Amino acid sequence: MLITLEGIDGSGKTTVREALADSHPEAVFTREPTESWYGEAVNRSINDDAADPMAELFLYTADHADHLSRVVRPALNEGKTVISDRYSDSRYAYQGATLSGVVKQPMAYIKGVHEPFTRKPDATLYFDVPPKTGADRAGATNKFEAADYLEAVQQNYERLIDAEPNRFVRIDATQSPEEVIASAERVVADLLD
Repeated sequence: MLITLEGIDGSGKTTVREALADSHPEAVFTREPTESWYGEAVNRSINDDAADPMAELFLYTADHADHLSRVVRPALNEGKTVISDRYSDSRYAYQGATLSGVVKQPMAYIKGVHEPFTRKPDATLYFDVPPKTGADRAGATNKFEAADYLEAVQQNYERLIDAEPNRFVRIDATQSPEEVIASAERVVADLLD
């Protein structure tokens, strides 16, 4: 089973991933961008305000393709559960916002690029937090953490949830970290039963 953790910056995904790793040591925990050289290129672009949005999309896409071939598919083929902090939905939501006005129907375009090779998640935990809260928590240290940008990203996530309501489980990320972790633990336990 492939379970993904999604939400805007500052929603608590990484904190939840760390807690889940403690309670589910049998699972494979991973994240995007990865720690490969593809992921390093993505991180360089994140910190470059002048990075071309289309080029950036393809850096993320290359990182995703490598992640699938190197980590996700091999683990799934071995019958392991994979839990990923960010995955293809992040690309649809974030790069969909970045490419608004650059290409027509950016989310549809990005999904079309991914369709031939990606592996759809079996379930996605969506950590829901207001964009201002997310930006404040994240520290707004790069172009993807500004509240107005996160507002557009959150709207894209809502479109994804509306399109596949059975895959997404919404978690109120305005709760205390302990409550958010407990909610995620319950969801994952139910998914794995």
